[in-house]
Amino acid sequence: MMQIQYLALLRGINVGGKNIIKMTDLKTCFEEIGLNEVVTYIQSGNVLFKSKENDIVKLTYKIEKALSQKFNYESKLVVISRNHLEEIVKTSPNGFGEEHDNYKYDFVFLKDPLTPEDAMKQIKIKEGVDQVNTGNMVLYFSRLISLANQSRLSRIIQLPMYQNMTIRNWNTTTKLLSMMKES
Repeated sequence: MMQIQYLALLRGINVGGKNIIKMTDLKTCFEEIGLNEVVTYIQSGNVLFKSKENDIVKLTYKIEKALSQKFNYESKLVVISRNHLEEIVKTSPNGFGEEHDNYKYDFVFLKDPLTPEDAMKQIKIKEGVDQVNTGNMVLYFSRLISLANQSRLSRIIQLPMYQNMTIRNWNTTTKLLSMMKES
């Protein structure tokens, strides 16, 4: 059986002094549960790996369970295949990621059962500052840098649905995709 390349995006580690996990320990945990070619990227919990498992729900559960047991916290993460990540970046809304001097760009990755449609019902944007579009289990969020202090993106963390999402900026997301293509 062929190995599939995946990306795990962990939520809530190494933020504000909570759930501190060293990347070497994180890598070891992934290897201990049988995942291959494990590579971590920056402290916010981005893990590239390969697995023969093609059921993302099963794979996600296996990783969350292992992390929760090993690091004594309630692990939540989003697992995406390389093909899915390529699709997300390639099908970004027109102009998304093109004006870095004027806008900040974020990918809001969603975890089942949260859907883009359900998320959009709860998100409030600031007209003239924020723009949000939906994709395949992702929201594309951009905000005007000059008015970033008026952006409503930060308010998402107060919503219950925030437990089923994780956010990565344009640079991190495209770097992760590049790393996946190189390996």
